[in-house]
Amino acid sequence: MGIPYSYSFRNLWTRRLTTVLTASGMALVVFVFAATLMLAEGLRKTLVDTGSYDNVVVIRKSAQTEVQSGIDRSQAAVVETQPEIAVEGGERLVAKEIVVLISLPKRGSGKPSNVIIRGVSATSLLMRPQVKVIEGRMPRPGSAEIMAGASIAKRFKGGGIGETLRFGMRDWTVVGIFEAGNTGFSSEIWGDVDQLMQAFRRPVYSSIIFKLRDPSEFVRVKERIEGDPRLTLEAKREITFYADQSQAMAKFLRILGITLTIIFSLGAVIGAMITMYAAVANRVTEIGTLRALGFQRGSILAAFILESLFLGLLGGVVGLFFASFMQLVTISTMNWQTFSELAFTFSLTPGIIGKSLIFSLVMGFVGGLLPAFRAARMNIVDALRAT
Repeated sequence: MGIPYSYSFRNLWTRRLTTVLTASGMALVVFVFAATLMLAEGLRKTLVDTGSYDNVVVIRKSAQTEVQSGIDRSQAAVVETQPEIAVEGGERLVAKEIVVLISLPKRGSGKPSNVIIRGVSATSLLMRPQVKVIEGRMPRPGSAEIMAGASIAKRFKGGGIGETLRFGMRDWTVVGIFEAGNTGFSSEIWGDVDQLMQAFRRPVYSSIIFKLRDPSEFVRVKERIEGDPRLTLEAKREITFYADQSQAMAKFLRILGITLTIIFSLGAVIGAMITMYAAVANRVTEIGTLRALGFQRGSILAAFILESLFLGLLGGVVGLFFASFMQLVTISTMNWQTFSELAFTFSLTPGIIGKSLIFSLVMGFVGGLLPAFRAARMNIVDALRAT
């Protein structure tokens, strides 16, 4: 004969104060756990969404980022003649780009931080539909004009439309602001590739981007580029290229978050254990009565474990509720692959919700297991004698 679920609910309600305090401790742990996973997921999603499945990034072999890469003009000429490149309006969708890091002061604090300057051509925008000019216009080819990502315009001095930035020993006027959603492009400044190569005295390109006419042809063009003896290049799908850049930082965030979570969870589990031990001590006579009525030890054990699981679940739901508001927060951090600043948001996914709830249930189970065994092992006579 099993004890009704309402018994566990009723006991939690009867001890409202201890229930709230214990659940709050668990909620804090779940909040930290979920927020850390959301942070890592937000970083990963920002970089993965930066790329497109149809696009291919070509960089120098062994280079991890565009900043480390170099492609001379003769090699670039070979790449841009690949037959798999898509054509739109009579124009081949291929762009030779450079990427340079500069330091800019932030608005308000004035503290410097690295920002990516990307030299682009007219086709760069055609291959990246997520990038849209929301204010002003595109820079004119051959001019000292630039456009800034929305994140740059908001956070850095000189990044707003009509303002001027000085780098490469020249003054550059911001003539446009572009929005790229929650992608890494929002943290970049774009200008004419030829002008930027002259300003920074760069004789080589950082990367070549092209769009495939058919995404299934990627393997063929990759093998041709990497097998060509004239080239020292490698090709990656754009989404793969940016996903690789997120791995190191996301791994660091997960390790840091899990370490903090383990430390905090020990306190939460101990709190749950104390709460459940107190519940057992206060209900000795009640437990003896249940045993006298015919309820088996297993039923007593299950009832107390269920009570602890309810406690953990309550903490998990509350922790997730508050963690969900972190999606409204935009933060910036150093991208350790490119050493530039990257703005991104927390991202809550069904997988994170599931992991957080399972984690809260595990905390409740571990915290209630020993007290439940103590309750189940009580002798009927000794329990009924207790006052």
